[in-house]
Amino acid sequence: MPPTLADVTDVVETLWPIGSAEGWDAPGLLAGDPATEVTRILLAVDAVVDTADEAVESGAQLLLVHHPLFLRGVTTVAEDTYKGAVVSRLIRGGCALIAAHTNADVVDRGTSAVLAGRLGLVEARPIVPSASDADLGLGRVGRLAQPMTLGALARALVDVLPATAQGVRAAGDFDRTIETVALCAGAGDSLLSDPQVRAADVYITSDLRHHPASEARESSRLRGGPALLDVSHWASEWLWLDTAAAQLRAALPTVEVLVSELRTDPWDFAIV
Repeated sequence: MPPTLADVTDVVETLWPIGSAEGWDAPGLLAGDPATEVTRILLAVDAVVDTADEAVESGAQLLLVHHPLFLRGVTTVAEDTYKGAVVSRLIRGGCALIAAHTNADVVDRGTSAVLAGRLGLVEARPIVPSASDADLGLGRVGRLAQPMTLGALARALVDVLPATAQGVRAAGDFDRTIETVALCAGAGDSLLSDPQVRAADVYITSDLRHHPASEARESSRLRGGPALLDVSHWASEWLWLDTAAAQLRAALPTVEVLVSELRTDPWDFAIV
């Protein structure tokens, strides 16, 4: 007998405990009947119209995403609004919606840990460890197996990440030798002043805004600090989906788990 959505939600809670999410976050079951049987799950970074349609058309009873659809409050789910259109299409198609967000960032096989693993970091540890477990926490910092230049590391990131219009933006000397790497999948400018980030040779993250990046760059010139590599938010977190899918398949052997190949990065092209 297939597991119910309630059973799947319990598995999700075990893999990515909601109690470990940031206080401002809104993960968990966002839509769906807990009594529904689940035979197919689709994983994606974002709940957008395209991934909602893909989930319904693929016959999935659950769309599991990284980013919560209702992270910020809404006053309507009318279908002429983006969020209303997404949730309405899912409900009509018999497909539930679950988000695993910051609770999937901090675990030992979470978004940052997966990115660190793809770069081959040695002795990777959280930048901001959890109070209850030093192996859990935000971001990761570790060493490259072999030092390389900043330019070579940027090219390695291009090879690791799915292609986006942004590519990889760099602040620092192309030929600077990099050994210690700090990183945070997704938006990580809140960690720019963290001592472990400041002590690294490079900091890899996403969504670096002008003023925080400029401040960090100028501080590094004066007092030493990391070079910066800014990558697509979607791309840095998309890597985690394969790991999440493998964990779900192991926990739910009768359920088919698919990973969406749709690019939900918001940018279509760049002209330089």
